[in-house]
Amino acid sequence: MVNAADASTRSRVDDVLAAGASLGLTVCRTWAFNDGTWQALQVSPGNYDENVFQALDYVIYKAQSNGVRLLLSLVNNWQDFGGRAKYITWAQAAGENVTSEDDFYTNAVCRQFYKDHVKAILTRVNTFTQVEYLNDGTIFGWELINEPECSSDPSGNTLQAWIEEMATYVKSLDNNHLLTVGVEGFYASNSKGTSSSNPNSYSGTLGTDFVLNHQASGIDFATAHAYPDSWLSTQNVEDYQTFFQSWVDAHIEDAETILGMPVLFTEFGLSSTKPNYTTTDRDAFYKIVFDKIYASAQINGAGAGALLWQFLHTAMTSWDDGYGIYPFECSSITELIQEQSSRLQTSFEPSCCWPQDNNTSSPHRHSITKIFKGVFTHIFK
Repeated sequence: MVNAADASTRSRVDDVLAAGASLGLTVCRTWAFNDGTWQALQVSPGNYDENVFQALDYVIYKAQSNGVRLLLSLVNNWQDFGGRAKYITWAQAAGENVTSEDDFYTNAVCRQFYKDHVKAILTRVNTFTQVEYLNDGTIFGWELINEPECSSDPSGNTLQAWIEEMATYVKSLDNNHLLTVGVEGFYASNSKGTSSSNPNSYSGTLGTDFVLNHQASGIDFATAHAYPDSWLSTQNVEDYQTFFQSWVDAHIEDAETILGMPVLFTEFGLSSTKPNYTTTDRDAFYKIVFDKIYASAQINGAGAGALLWQFLHTAMTSWDDGYGIYPFECSSITELIQEQSSRLQTSFEPSCCWPQDNNTSSPHRHSITKIFKGVFTHIFK
C-alpha cells in the first residue's frame, strides 16, 4: 500500500504480484493499516488519507488481475506503521488515562477506535473495481492483529477477551471472509497444546496461547510464525532446524486434533544478518516447512500453506530486514518456491462443498485442507 501510494513506486506492486504469481503463489499477506506515520492510511482516528486508501484499492485490484488473493492485517502489535502505540497516543489525546500499550486491549476508546477502523476497511468500496471489500473475493481473509502480545497479563485473559470481542465484531460486518487472529503461535504454560515446543520459557508468559486464541468464536483458521535465529539463544543452524521441525509438527498436530481447523505458517525465515548464515542453510530451513505442508496436504491434514517473510522488489533493499526474498532473481530459493507451488497445485482438487458436521471437537470432522482451498469457490461463486 505504501509503495502504491506514490506514483514513482507504484509499479513495484505490479512487478511483485506478477513475479509471485509466476512462481505459482496464490496468497499474499500485507497490511491494511498504517496509523499516523509516513504515508499513513489512518492519519488520526477515523480520518483517512484518500490517496493512500486508493493505493490499497490498487493493491487489491492488481492482486485480482494476477490471480492472487490477499490476507489483510488490520493493526500492528509493534510500533512499525503506528500499531498499538499509536492508538494509545490517540487515546491520550482524547483525554484517556492510558499509559501502557497493553491498555489497547482494555480501554474502551482504543477498542472503539479499532472497531471504527475495521468498519472503514470492510465497508470500503474499491475505486478501481467498484466492489465493497466485504464482498470482494480477491480478499482471502482478515487478520485481527499482527503478532499480538499482552505481557502484562500472562494468564491470557485480557488478550482473549479482546480477540473474542473483535472477532465477533468483524463477523457481524462480514461473514463472507475467513478470519484469523494473527498470533505467532506461542503456547501458554498451561496450554492444551504442545507448550513444550515453545522456543523458551519467556514465550509462555506473553499472554497468548495458540490453542485458546483460535478457539474464539468466529476464528476460521490458525497461524504461526517462526524466527528461531531471533527466538533461540544459540547461533547453531542445526538447532534452528531441530526447533523448526518440532514447531511445525506441533502446530499442524494441534490444529488438526484440538482445533479442527487449518493452520498457515504466515511468517518464517532465516536472516542474512545473523552469524554463520548461508543460502544453503536458508533453503534447508524453508524445505522443512514446505515438505511438511506438502505431506499434510497429501493426507488432507491441517497444514494448509506457508507464507514466507518477505517478498521484495529489487528497488526495495532498504526495506530488507535480512529476511528479504527477491522473486525476480533466479536463485535456489525461487526454484524451491516454484517447486512447492507446483506440487501443491497438483496434489489434490478443492472440495466442492462444506462439511455437514461442524463439531469442532471432532479432530477429523472433514478434509481440512480441501475445504480451506475450496472455500472461496463456495462463497464467491
